[in-house]
Amino acid sequence: MRILAVDQGTTSTRGILFDQDGRSQTVFSREHRQSYPQRGWVEHDPGELLDNVRACFEAAAAAGGVTAAGIANQGESCLAWDADDGTPVGPVIVWQDSRTAGDIARLKADGAEAMTLARAGLPLDPYFSASKLGWIVRNNAHAQELAASGRLRLGTTDAFFRDRLTGRFETDVATASRTSLLNLDTCQWDDELCALFGVPIDLLPKITPTSGALGTVVSGSVGTSLTASIVNQQAALYGHRCRQPGDVKITFGTGAFALTVASAERPPSQGGLLPTIAWQKAGAPPVYALDGGVYTVSAAINWARSVGLFEDFDEIAAFSGPTAAERGLYFVPALAGLACPHWDRDARGSWLGLSLDTTRQDMVRAVLEGIAFRMAEVIDAMNALQPISAPITIDGGMSANAHFAQFLTDTLARGVRVSDEPELSALGVAMQAAEAAGTAIDRPPQGRTLTPAPQSAMLREGFASARQAVQTFGAALTAQTAAS
Repeated sequence: MRILAVDQGTTSTRGILFDQDGRSQTVFSREHRQSYPQRGWVEHDPGELLDNVRACFEAAAAAGGVTAAGIANQGESCLAWDADDGTPVGPVIVWQDSRTAGDIARLKADGAEAMTLARAGLPLDPYFSASKLGWIVRNNAHAQELAASGRLRLGTTDAFFRDRLTGRFETDVATASRTSLLNLDTCQWDDELCALFGVPIDLLPKITPTSGALGTVVSGSVGTSLTASIVNQQAALYGHRCRQPGDVKITFGTGAFALTVASAERPPSQGGLLPTIAWQKAGAPPVYALDGGVYTVSAAINWARSVGLFEDFDEIAAFSGPTAAERGLYFVPALAGLACPHWDRDARGSWLGLSLDTTRQDMVRAVLEGIAFRMAEVIDAMNALQPISAPITIDGGMSANAHFAQFLTDTLARGVRVSDEPELSALGVAMQAAEAAGTAIDRPPQGRTLTPAPQSAMLREGFASARQAVQTFGAALTAQTAAS
């Protein structure tokens, strides 16, 4: 038994084969281009992404074939394409993109957020796919022509891949729950939400479970059954073996995303957290989750490196002396605004507490601490709605930084298990694909558990003051820009 997991993420695409014991073999890995055509715009080339996904299947076929396959997608990123020949009518608009901030502000001013919270469970924010898809319909002339002739298709990247690879225009319910167009109670597209964002409901894909018989991907003369398709953060939740209410994982990638399995009923839209679909197996009811994210994590670290605060990652793996926060230096990682629980796109990334003796090392240490403080805000909000279990499990690039992992543990005041498994999104979608194919991947969790050391509550209070300050500054700057 071998299962192919395709992890199509924000910066790269990887094809990984898993056997029944969970041993893995990477058969394809390639980064793709990141485009920033205007301030706040982030785009990918859909043809490049599709070619990379297809290459994963070709590499698996060349390696001897597989029993079944699953695809994990990057979530809220979306696009439009021609239903007849599959040609994209523009770039992928990436989840980080904020071009619709003005549209979102107008909807908020009109009081529309009450509807999105009640139906989709989501606040109004450019992060989600709905406003991006509406932007395409309003601003892309070719999309308008195709829509008029009944040839336009709209969807998240997974729907594009599945349409082109299997011939079935479909998306999974977990990814659909990230669009702000899905009604969380019915698990179907919502007419009123689609009308609110200007997205024609008949142009959207059919919604399927996250695992089951999802079609066949043909690569040359080889056909591979697609038995799982799910958004990557929910795939990682499954890969972490989080199955019971209160089980929590945090993935530290481009951004950081915490998810906890919720109780059987849809969780409330409170505290700035996002109720969402974790997964749904064929023939079974959906499993709900609560989600909270920090927009810039490895993105903030890479930015700090690009501006010369450090050169090698070994430089930021250990520090001596008092923490930056203990010396009164804070960094608020709002480089793309603040997500959960504040949802404030006006906030700006900032250091507070700089002095003449502040060094580059101090500044980058404050960046690491700021990410931990922000994630603690998310976990506090989560625990208020769904009491969480211990330990919290973490993965992703920054989890390998021993200094950061321990500071996070101290800040959370909870045990943290650092996973030694490098590909948990891939493992999670492979597990779902295997189960839908009538088999299983049997691999116990691997990692080490950290114990929290005491941390003064004054440090968290200091960060809260810094975060409030950048929110105030951002709001004033936005008002000033609007008035000019």
